[in-house]
Amino acid sequence: MTDYDTAVARYFEAWNATGPEALAKAVAAAWTEDGGYTDPLADVRGHAQLAAVIAGAHEQFPGFTFRQLGTADGHHGIARFGWELVAPDGSAPVAGFDVITLAEDGRIRSVLGFLDRVPMAA
Repeated sequence: MTDYDTAVARYFEAWNATGPEALAKAVAAAWTEDGGYTDPLADVRGHAQLAAVIAGAHEQFPGFTFRQLGTADGHHGIARFGWELVAPDGSAPVAGFDVITLAEDGRIRSVLGFLDRVPMAA
């Protein structure tokens, strides 16, 4: 039986990690060495590229945190869940939906991300 909740919790720990050392550790705990992440804005593979994408999100949205919406739903080593990016004032200008594929060890092999709500460009 696959523990989707643990995998998703590690995913959010990685997205909310700050500082290079904490981020590297969280990414390694969440993804396999060759794990990937693809969404409309990124298509990366491997821990270094994953950490760079996450660090870039923190640079673009300083002080924001990622939060899971609802519960993860999964079967056959694949899970889906919603999320939002929450500002320090509690607003959530960005939201999406991700589908993850897990490896045998419970870490993420791949993420396919979809953006449902994005801020308007200035």
